[in-house]
Amino acid sequence: MKDLSPDQIARKSWMGLMAKAPKGQVAQLLDAATDRPEFTWLRAPEIGSVMVQGRAGGQGAPFNVGEITITRCALSLPCGTVGHAYIQGRSKPCAEASALVDALMLTEAADSIRDNVLTPLQETQTKARDTRAAKAAATKVDFFTMTRGDD
Repeated sequence: MKDLSPDQIARKSWMGLMAKAPKGQVAQLLDAATDRPEFTWLRAPEIGSVMVQGRAGGQGAPFNVGEITITRCALSLPCGTVGHAYIQGRSKPCAEASALVDALMLTEAADSIRDNVLTPLQETQTKARDTRAAKAAATKVDFFTMTRGDD
C-alpha cells in the first residue's frame, strides 16, 4: 500500500465515518451544526453499484463477495473547495450532506464540523461496535480439556 500523508489519513477517516453512518444522521448533525453553504454541483448525486471484495481468512487471495448499492456526488463551495461523497445505499440527500461535510472539513470551519458532526458520528459507531462485541462475547464458549490423570 502506498504511503499516505497525515492529511490523506485524516480525510480517509472522516470519509469512512460518513460512508458508514446511519441514513440521515450526517444531514441531521450538519443541519444542527451550521447553515448549509451555497455550492455548485460538479457531479450531481448518482446511484450505482460497486463490487465488494473479501479475503479468505482476512489475508488470503481476494474474491468477489457481491455488489452493494452506493450513491456518489461531488460539489464545489464558492471558495473553490471540493467535497466528495460515496455512501452506501440510495440516499441522494445523505450523499449531499456528506459531500458538504467533506468540503467544509477543508475550510476554516473544520474544527466546528469535527466537534459537531464527526465526533458524534464516531461515538455512535463506537457504541454500536461495542454493543455488537458484547453481544458476541456473551455467546462465546471456552473449550478445555480435562486431564484424566492416567498418563
